[in-house]
Amino acid sequence: MDNNLSRREQLRIVIFQTDTPAGRRFDQALLVIILCSLFIVIIDSIESVHRNYADQLAWIEWGFTAVFAIEYALRLYCSPRPLQYAFSFYGLVDLLAIVPGILAIYYADAQYLLIVRIIRMLRIFRVLKLGPYLKQANYLLSALRGSKQKIIVFLVSVSTLVVVFGTLMYVIEGPEHGFTSIPMGIYWAIVTLTTVGFGDIVPKTTLGQMLSSLVMITGYSIIAVPTGIFTAELANAMRGDQLQRDCPVCTKNSHEHDAAFCSRCGNALFPGPAKKA
Repeated sequence: MDNNLSRREQLRIVIFQTDTPAGRRFDQALLVIILCSLFIVIIDSIESVHRNYADQLAWIEWGFTAVFAIEYALRLYCSPRPLQYAFSFYGLVDLLAIVPGILAIYYADAQYLLIVRIIRMLRIFRVLKLGPYLKQANYLLSALRGSKQKIIVFLVSVSTLVVVFGTLMYVIEGPEHGFTSIPMGIYWAIVTLTTVGFGDIVPKTTLGQMLSSLVMITGYSIIAVPTGIFTAELANAMRGDQLQRDCPVCTKNSHEHDAAFCSRCGNALFPGPAKKA
């Protein structure tokens, strides 16, 4: 019994920890397998490759599925809390990565489910231990929350312009020039205002071309507005996070938003480069 427990603990250290040579080798091997499985998914989507090598690719995929199934079983076996792991985010990702391949073996109609294998890419974050870096996404979320009202007002204004421009172009050009309805005119206005310019529908009359020029100029004028709003809020979020840090001298935190010095000891919160005497 003790021997079994010791082996289980050794497996847990290798599979769940990366601060040992064996754990690092396991993660490196797993990363290679994940990348290879993703490569198979990608090339299998090419029609000519799938037509000529469908059987070979299927066998390779089943091999990857077997490897991931064994790994999943080992994780359940050596996890201190198997149910907690099974219902965790990465546990569900691991399960979804193998279920489509297993179903495709028994049900030919389930072959389309193999596209779900692409979620194996999410496992790279665990293998590379990128979780701490993903915390930086909090800055983006804070910026989005702070700029939500401004962006909503901006989108409402742009939507109004799009409807107005689309309706005017429908009236000016008419069905004979491709503007068969107001929604078609709105579609043209969106494509033009965003400077995409597919060119599938274009104005033919002089007045329509003048309006088109106005829409293009307006698009260049407003395209940077949401970027500026978001950038300003992102800078505020990052500065607010810095101000929550402890003062390097007295360890006081939670300073005022525009504070440059610590209110307790007077130390500079954002020390600049040392000045030469």
